[in-house]
Amino acid sequence: EGTAGITRWEETEPRDTKWFAYFQNQMSREVAAACEGALAAGATDILVKDAHDTGRNIDPSMLPRSVCINRAWSGNPFTMVAGLSEDFDALAFTGYHSGGGSDGNPLSHTSNTKLDCITINGQRASEFMVYSYCAGLMGVPVAFLSGDAALCEDARQFIPGITAVAVSKGSGNASTSSHPDDAVEMIREGMKQALKGDCSRCMVKMPKKFDVRVRYGDHPTAYSMSFYPGARQLDEKTIAFEHTDYNEVMRFFHFVI
Repeated sequence: EGTAGITRWEETEPRDTKWFAYFQNQMSREVAAACEGALAAGATDILVKDAHDTGRNIDPSMLPRSVCINRAWSGNPFTMVAGLSEDFDALAFTGYHSGGGSDGNPLSHTSNTKLDCITINGQRASEFMVYSYCAGLMGVPVAFLSGDAALCEDARQFIPGITAVAVSKGSGNASTSSHPDDAVEMIREGMKQALKGDCSRCMVKMPKKFDVRVRYGDHPTAYSMSFYPGARQLDEKTIAFEHTDYNEVMRFFHFVI
C-alpha cells in the first residue's frame, strides 16, 4: 500500500487482474531498485521478504542475481521480517504505509483492516514501527524506508538517521504519487546512499518496557482477545499488554491481530 501510485484496496488484491498486475509489477520494480542500490553500495548477500497479503507478489525474475527471496508465511511471529537475524548488517523497507488511525494514506492500517489502531508506549504504531523494533531487538540498524510521505516523516522522528524516500502523499481518499520511473530511481539512489553512510546512526532505541494497546473495530473481538495470557481489556474495543521482552510482544501480536 506504499508502492507508488496505489490508492485503492482493489489495486492490491489479485482478483482485480488489471490493476493488481500493474502494481505487482511496480512493487517488484521498487524492490529490485532497492536491491540494486544495496549492491551498488557493496552488499553481497540480500534477503527479500515478500510481505504483502499472501506473501506471493514480487516477481523473483525481476530481482538482481544473488538476491534470495522468502515467499508466503512460515508462521513465525516475526512475519514481515521473518528470516532477520543478528548477523544482518541492515534492514530496509519498501512500499510501506501509514499506520492505522493515520490520515497519511487512503489505505492506512496496521496489520489488517479489522483493527482501528495499535499503540506502543503511547505512540501510534505502523507496521514499520512494529517490525523496526524487531530489528532493534537483534541489534540490526534500520537504514532505509520508502512509502507515503506521512510514514516517512514519522520514521525520521523514530529513527533520525534513516534514509526515507516518499513516493506518494495521501490526501483524504486520494493520493498524489511520483512517476513510477522516478520512484524507482529515487529508491535505488536512496538505498545506495543509506548503506554507504553510517548505519550505526540508524539503530532503534529499545524501551525498557513495552505498553501495547490494540483497538479493534468491534467489541466481540476485543473481548475474545482479552483472554490472551497477560492481556487485559481496557474498554469495549481495546486490550492492553505489557512486557519488557519484545519477543513476548511479538508473540502477543501473533495471536491477537
